[in-house]
Amino acid sequence: MTPEPGTFRSTADARRANITSCAISVFARSGYRATPVTEVAEAAGISQAYVFRLFDGKLGLFLAALDHCHDLIVAAMSEAADRMPGEEPEAMLSAMGDAYAHLISDRDLLMLQVHALSAVDVPEIAAATRRGLERVVTLAKERTGAPDQSVQQFMAYGQLCHLIVAAGLTGPARDGGEEPAWSRVLTAGMAHPGPDPTT
Repeated sequence: MTPEPGTFRSTADARRANITSCAISVFARSGYRATPVTEVAEAAGISQAYVFRLFDGKLGLFLAALDHCHDLIVAAMSEAADRMPGEEPEAMLSAMGDAYAHLISDRDLLMLQVHALSAVDVPEIAAATRRGLERVVTLAKERTGAPDQSVQQFMAYGQLCHLIVAAGLTGPARDGGEEPAWSRVLTAGMAHPGPDPTT
């Protein structure tokens, strides 16, 4: 039986989306250099050969995962802005920041970005990282109308979010005691929800 035109393409697109989602989780664990494509293929339940049919090698797969991560960030920030039309720029930036903080409670999305920064000596990864930053900065600027300095501060707080979450500075101290004073300096006023227990 001959498949309808476009059937293979739609199947391949669905597989590609599934592989990309799996790649985010797998690359988030061990980064670009230390992750073999076989681990992504196993996570997606397909053969390595099929991964290579859909992506241009490991680099292409990592870039697809990073681009998808940026898609999710832009979507979350856009939805936050959509909920408060006409609000003051600072209020909109704050809502966008809260949306991002909720998003990176999924540590996979956070750690993928951290690993990308550790691999920016690869030109294509550096370019993808810059594209993602451009998208976020442009969105924040255009949707809020905030001055450049406010957008710069917004981005700086985003990087502080990365540091706080990646270093595990939220929640009780690791030894069960109080959060140390130096940690409170960094986390003061920063909201970082934990992972959703239902997911």
